[in-house]
Amino acid sequence: MERRGYTRVAGAAVALAAGGVMVMATGAAAAPPAAAAAYNKVCGPGYKVVNQINIGKAGTSYLTYSSATGKNCAVTIRTTAGPAVHMYVWVQRDDTRDYADDDGYYRSYAGPVYLDARGYCVSWGGVIAGESAGRSGTNCGRIAR
Repeated sequence: MERRGYTRVAGAAVALAAGGVMVMATGAAAAPPAAAAAYNKVCGPGYKVVNQINIGKAGTSYLTYSSATGKNCAVTIRTTAGPAVHMYVWVQRDDTRDYADDDGYYRSYAGPVYLDARGYCVSWGGVIAGESAGRSGTNCGRIAR
């Protein structure tokens, strides 16, 4: 399956609800956090993981950065590959609202998508089969210095 990532310019809207609900039952122990899906190095050589967020038990979105290129790369990875499901990954530069995303039906991961954001805050996240997670205003250039 061919993968395509798209970079969009200011004026395009990106919306992703990020949040979760913790349910506790009386007398029950809290469930341990879901295991993160392993980063698959799909962003390429020189990209290091700088942030990650679990998407429920379905998988993990990773934000990586290359100091050589000044680009962030984002990828959403399922915990276990299986039949194709709707997946989405996005990264947005907060000052300009420029963003890159990949949206489709995949068996194991969505992305990678790349965005030049050296020295700027980014928002990023992903969706796997209806479960979503994201972070806003992170990694504000401290890696690039």
